Amino acid sequence: MKEWEWKKVMINKIISLGISKREAEELISVSKDIEHDYKLLKDGYPIQYLIGYVDFYGYKINVNEDVLIPRYETEYLLEKVINISKKIFSNKINILDIGTGSGAISIVLKNKLNSNVTACDISKKALNVAINNAKINNSSIKFIESDIFSNINDKFDIIISNPPYISSDEVIMDSVKKYEPNFALYAPKDGLYFYEEIIKDARKYLNDKFIIAFEIGWWQGNLICDIAKRYFNDSIIRIEKDLTNRDRYLFIIHE
Repeated sequence: MKEWEWKKVMINKIISLGISKREAEELISVSKDIEHDYKLLKDGYPIQYLIGYVDFYGYKINVNEDVLIPRYETEYLLEKVINISKKIFSNKINILDIGTGSGAISIVLKNKLNSNVTACDISKKALNVAINNAKINNSSIKFIESDIFSNINDKFDIIISNPPYISSDEVIMDSVKKYEPNFALYAPKDGLYFYEEIIKDARKYLNDKFIIAFEIGWWQGNLICDIAKRYFNDSIIRIEKDLTNRDRYLFIIHE
């Protein structure tokens, strides 16, 4: 079999696993052992880890098993944050991204808003990925190893987080559970732990005008609203839906 014929066969086999033609062709171009990689894909291994990057909001974001794979739902969160910010703030914005992972959120906000961005994560390995992504995307971001606010000292106009929010008994895709970092997926207290920890301490790190923005599990909105009302009853608290019409984002806004 000629090489081009073999490549065509392999691309079709990869596509048969539900993977796009573009991703299949990209994998063929970068793989050192496509038969081995095909076996991994059949076992549910994320193709993004094999390719080594994802396209996210127009930026190349490198990924490996130390970070979650950025998803389109988070792109929509950023679109909302950017639009709200332009209505509220007229000067340079200070942003804190809690649990930055690959750095995708910070990179987009740094490039789309007139801003200073601080990104923190408890994982040194994740921070190494994020620092590299900031470099390749020419994004000047301050990275801090921090357990939520433990090493944060500044004040911010925006606090944004897509924290771990899956409860221990929640059913998720096997490929996600098996291969993506569990510490970035699961949270105690029925998945609400990090929302409560961020919300209860956030006021100390916020300026007078502020936005707190979360990506949430589709069933968590009202529960997180109840938490937010305990600490921010003077602010606008609202849930917004994703493109599939599910509750996916929660905002706390004070103008």
